Amino acid sequence: MTRRWRMLVDVVVAPGASSVRGLPRDAVATPSPRRVHCVAPPWAPGNSATVEDAATDYEFVIRQLVKIRTIGVSESTDCPKFDLILLSMASDGHVASLFPNHQALELKDDWVTYITDSPQPPPERITFTLPVTNSASNIAILATGVGKANAVHLAVSDSSDGPDAPVSLRATMVQPTHGKPVWFLDKAATSSLEALSDGAYEQQHRAY
Repeated sequence: MTRRWRMLVDVVVAPGASSVRGLPRDAVATPSPRRVHCVAPPWAPGNSATVEDAATDYEFVIRQLVKIRTIGVSESTDCPKFDLILLSMASDGHVASLFPNHQALELKDDWVTYITDSPQPPPERITFTLPVTNSASNIAILATGVGKANAVHLAVSDSSDGPDAPVSLRATMVQPTHGKPVWFLDKAATSSLEALSDGAYEQQHRAY
């Protein structure tokens, strides 16, 4: 039976919490038939590592999986090539834990990085870098709710004028090496897309 591997794109480090991005603590430490590999966050029982240590360890795990060819490599970027990366976009347009104007966006050689000054709580986070994200075979971006409608509009429009232009949205930096990201939006999130032609919208996005 083919084993499947699921990796976390970003992890919010919340001391005292009972889960990491919805995964129970047991999923971090307990082997699974689906081979769920997760970063062990600093608050995990028996783990006194810092967020920097956890990010370093997580990248080491991924590099080992690449070394033994469990994960493929992008020929154009030399980054791991995941079959699918699923992202959720926030109302400010950021994806993973890559925030506007943060130095983490400039990283080219790291596969996993960490931040300790997130503009949204909690401050400590671990995340894939953009080169790794963009090397995936497929990228899906999920956005739901009217609170994200403006960010969706800016992210998928061609406009580059004004202080809220797409250049300020990290979702626009998700540019797969091959192809385009696929958006999954509910009707509320698409409420600001009326300016787009029906044909262009139907061609690029799926609304549910």
